Amino acid sequence: MRNEIKQNRCFMQCPSFSGSMQISDQAKGIPRPPHGHAACGELIELPAFDTPTNRIAYADLLDMRRSERFFTQKAVTGAELAFLLWSTQGIQSFAGANQVATLRPVPSGGARHPFELYFIAQNVEGLAPGLYRYVPLAHVGEKRVSVSYLGAFEDHKPRMTALLAGQKWASSAPLVLFFTAVPYRAEWRYDLASHRVMLIDLGHAGQNVMLSAKALNLGSCCCAAYDQKLCDEALGVGGLEEYTVYAIPIGTPGTAADK
Repeated sequence: MRNEIKQNRCFMQCPSFSGSMQISDQAKGIPRPPHGHAACGELIELPAFDTPTNRIAYADLLDMRRSERFFTQKAVTGAELAFLLWSTQGIQSFAGANQVATLRPVPSGGARHPFELYFIAQNVEGLAPGLYRYVPLAHVGEKRVSVSYLGAFEDHKPRMTALLAGQKWASSAPLVLFFTAVPYRAEWRYDLASHRVMLIDLGHAGQNVMLSAKALNLGSCCCAAYDQKLCDEALGVGGLEEYTVYAIPIGTPGTAADK
């Protein structure tokens, strides 16, 4: 067995949480990091959404969920986008002393939620094409969604193909979500044990996206393959303080003829 394979397999095993938490910054009394980025640029409130999952039995929703790689040219509505964002990273309430944690529709170890949610809109009703970031702190405890417009995204199809490591099918999606990790939010509590937990949390978030998309009769596909440097540059992040970790194209399911 190659040593690199052995190291990765060992990383998947559970470390000592008690040992890590005893030396964490939280244990040292260092104040917690912010729960999310503040709004920047133009702040846009999306249309109100209803609860589409009320119309689909949960077992049927699970039967329907599949990865979709072809999309029609139909636009994603503003309300659909709002539901997708809220159901994945919306903040329902604060918890603990000094609001140490946030409770959201998706689980996270220690309620740390160490992610930011960006998206590139190509065809979303009511939004100009471009790059945006969800701002869940704008509406804590409410089913309301606001996003920050961060700028244009030119040459969409070739750039999106490049961002997602040559996956041309993704460039036809009207909407692509990008998760970034802000690792210190989890490191503050779990120190060296945090990084494995963050990857587990990422899977929780991805499943929420896929089930929420299917509840809206939309398709999605979670992408672990992307160009790290290009994605970080496009989102305006990079280095080791915040970086891209996931991408999910979303749209109305189509056929190979729609690619």
